[in-house]
Amino acid sequence: MLGRCGCFVSCDYDNLYEDFPVEKRPFSLPSPLPQWPPGQGFAKGKICLGEIEVFKITKFSEIWSYVPLRGKEKGVTFYKPVEIPDGYFCLGHYCQQNDVQSRGYVLVAKDITTTTHRGDQIRGSTSDSPPLTKPLDYSLVWSADSRNDVQGYIWLPNAPAGYKSMGFVVTIESDEPDLEEVRCVRVDLTESCEAGDLIFDKNTFLSKDDFQIWNTRPLERGMFCKGVPVGTFFCSRNQSSEDELNIACLKNLDSSLHAMPNLDQVHALIKHYGPTVFFHPDEVYLPSSVSWFFENGALLYKRGRDKGLNIDSKGSNLPGGGWNDGKFWLDLPDDDENSDYLKCGNIESTELYVHIKPASGGTFTDVAMWIFCPFNGPATIKAGMLNYSFNRLGQHVGDWEHFTLRLSNFTGELWSMYFSEHSGGEWLDASELEFIEGNKSIVYSSKSGHASFPHPGCYIQGSTKLGIGVRNDCAKSKYAVDSSIKYQIIAAEYLRDGNFTEPHWLQYMREWGPTIVYNSRSELEKLLKHLPFFIRFSVENLIEIFPTELYGEEGPTGPKEKDNWDGDERC
Repeated sequence: MLGRCGCFVSCDYDNLYEDFPVEKRPFSLPSPLPQWPPGQGFAKGKICLGEIEVFKITKFSEIWSYVPLRGKEKGVTFYKPVEIPDGYFCLGHYCQQNDVQSRGYVLVAKDITTTTHRGDQIRGSTSDSPPLTKPLDYSLVWSADSRNDVQGYIWLPNAPAGYKSMGFVVTIESDEPDLEEVRCVRVDLTESCEAGDLIFDKNTFLSKDDFQIWNTRPLERGMFCKGVPVGTFFCSRNQSSEDELNIACLKNLDSSLHAMPNLDQVHALIKHYGPTVFFHPDEVYLPSSVSWFFENGALLYKRGRDKGLNIDSKGSNLPGGGWNDGKFWLDLPDDDENSDYLKCGNIESTELYVHIKPASGGTFTDVAMWIFCPFNGPATIKAGMLNYSFNRLGQHVGDWEHFTLRLSNFTGELWSMYFSEHSGGEWLDASELEFIEGNKSIVYSSKSGHASFPHPGCYIQGSTKLGIGVRNDCAKSKYAVDSSIKYQIIAAEYLRDGNFTEPHWLQYMREWGPTIVYNSRSELEKLLKHLPFFIRFSVENLIEIFPTELYGEEGPTGPKEKDNWDGDERC
């Protein structure tokens, strides 16, 4: 854990929290963090955002545990940060569900407009008003009795004109909290935020008793966005999560992104955290390196030209830049023998293509790892006990998939991980991952489709209610790629002196496979004949259930053409 000075100190969590229930003990990674290579602001425990400096607090004191008097909800617990360093101020309290292991944080803030920062540089304020100030008073948002006979109160700090509140305050007394409990932040140092994941939902027949709690995140997210989540919660009666919130996130006005890792630190992070990707034991369409794909017969086609062109190993003769205008595409060799050979890939040549980018206003680093497969196989449908394998639906030339590690720039700790699953995906906390060695997790690539999943098993994409959907089968096998060793950094825009160059093929914005339209209705009608009578549908209903990418062959565009290249991952 971090000491008050921001240095790492050892901590025996089992003894420190021996009186806590297991689910409320803080999660820690399987292995201690290493000593990262030297750098500037990465993993120093605190981050400058311009006129304020923030410090991440992960140790809390419980205030109030709320479990509804009626119903089956397990409830939530509210906490306040403890061991706040001198000069820093709380911005709001923290909330989490009672049945999950403690894994949260809140940021505390310090005014650095009159203090020396980074040696001899003095930070001056751009405003006559201080960055932080006390609230004027508090408004009671909600109160309730819990099953433990303790009543709790949730308060919104009322910020002075020109300031915004960052979070709520919780007490077990009916009196307003002390004005020294939190600080509000000057509005030009904040960004708008939105409700994220729902933490708690109290729905009753009496609408006046309805109450919801969400975590918060910046409204605008991506590698060029400046919003910094504080780690506090948002709560409201009878308000949609889409309504404008009365609290805000912080804004990083330090354009240098001082806390981002340098290149040596990036390599150390990948070496320490790089997951092992396991492919299914029955996988036919394995991955390969891009250069192997080019060297073994992939062809570049241009609209209006019948014959494809060979591509050199670096892709330097591919058309670069622009956008996907449909004028160019890649395809397999013309003859069946070489085409089938290329489809099967070459796992020995495989490497992960890594994009390093800022997240959450530069307080986190996203390590996006892209993997290429020359061919995506046809889909298999599960309907009850029936499994039906299509001949063509779902297949296409060229398949780009990825997963993303999100690392805290305060400590270098792996915080969460995104698993891309076809057209969607999900974020998982580090506590939900499967680890194979030290702090290296496992990624399971689904059979034929290569979507990323955190655990082995069969994942169904479609209608879980109807029990019908596309199978994504995941399991360990001898087919594996260790991304901590086999990787290539292809982009890190924030590194002005990065000792690498983007590969030529990354600038190819067109499709990595041809577009082939065919009669998907005939294949769906074959499936209908095999379905039990009680779950038979019309073809039109089946089309609505399955992902749209099943209904034709269309090669994907490359990583740089994806929305999440400079945006946030879609959930």
